[in-house]
Amino acid sequence: MTNTVNNTYPIHPKMTRTYVGCDSHKDSHTFVFLNCFHEFLGEITVGSAPSEFDKFIKQAKRFLQTGTTFAFGFEDVSAYGRAFVKYLTDKGYLVKHVDASKVATERGQVLHKTDQYDAECCARVLINQFDHLPTANPQDKYWVLQTLVTRRNAITKINVMVKNSLHKEVAENYPHYKKFFCKLTTNSALAFLETFPSPHHLENVTAEELGALLKSATKRNGLTKAEFIIETVKKDKVEKSEFQEMRDFITLSLVRQLKNNLAELSAIDGEIEKMLTHFNYPLTTIKGIDNLTSAKLIAEIGDINRFKNAKALAKYSGVAPVTYASGMTSLQMANARGNRNLNEIFFRIALTSVIKLGSNKALINPIFYDYYHKKISEGKQKNQALKCVQRRLVNIVFSVMKHQRPYTNPEIGYAPQEAGT
Repeated sequence: MTNTVNNTYPIHPKMTRTYVGCDSHKDSHTFVFLNCFHEFLGEITVGSAPSEFDKFIKQAKRFLQTGTTFAFGFEDVSAYGRAFVKYLTDKGYLVKHVDASKVATERGQVLHKTDQYDAECCARVLINQFDHLPTANPQDKYWVLQTLVTRRNAITKINVMVKNSLHKEVAENYPHYKKFFCKLTTNSALAFLETFPSPHHLENVTAEELGALLKSATKRNGLTKAEFIIETVKKDKVEKSEFQEMRDFITLSLVRQLKNNLAELSAIDGEIEKMLTHFNYPLTTIKGIDNLTSAKLIAEIGDINRFKNAKALAKYSGVAPVTYASGMTSLQMANARGNRNLNEIFFRIALTSVIKLGSNKALINPIFYDYYHKKISEGKQKNQALKCVQRRLVNIVFSVMKHQRPYTNPEIGYAPQEAGT
């Protein structure tokens, strides 16, 4: 029923709420209270300890306008602000997630930046875009999974730097190392570098001894590779440098760090696999999505019920195009906003689904490969066709998560003509 004043004038929904924006930090939270007309009502700063939360509610009630309820907007719902968001939602308060980019846009080019002003900008966005903001739902299982994925991403980035540094060091000592180790992360490569960080350590080492080392790492006969390594190293004639011990230390340090990181990644993957059992989202039934990709999707999307439909999810991820119209001209342009992490995940799934991988040119997902080439045959550019694949992926992911049912991959109905056939 529509609220009315004296059963005569309807009350707009905006007028039924007192809006509260929050700027969260490690040690404190700053709240600013506004009415529906953007008028400043008050400000409260409290500590981040849970013991402060009940005190805040008592203080906040003096700013609550007659006939209204609180609506909270948090820029941070997964880090410093998460505990407060969970407290408020458990108490039955409405909490919305206000994206940081929206707060920054509202703040504009002001010369000053304070916690109070950031909280006020958050409250303004809450008022202006209330119906378009997702409701915060800080469930522990989503938070734990997101933390595991974030931790894994951090270690992966560090590993890239470590591997690049190790490649540089190894190339100095073994110029043709790629002929006998295609990857430095294999057990045989790490075992070799840990024992022979530079060529002079191979002096007086027989092929049988080196072969035994390689066999212990790979469980395969390593004699042939050992003979090839020794022969190649002799031909390269890399001499011992003046500070070879220090350089060996650097190589060994990088190898140790790489091994530790790989062990951590393996352990995290195990924990992620365990966490996935707490979600009834059978995303791995979609070809091209493994456990890790499934975890990344769930971590970024969260509770699927906060999205009304697939279109809302596509808009949130930045996959759905935006319209730019002026006069008689209307253009559909790529959306540069949205959740960039989620957008990248959909992009990578789409990209690997439409290309042939490996020496045998195998297809990860023949269905999307077929769909991609169908769009190209209709006249679309490659990037446009890839965007179509992303959009279709969003529909499928949304359906699988929403209905919690496995996806049945359809039969291929379109056979593209390969060039040269």
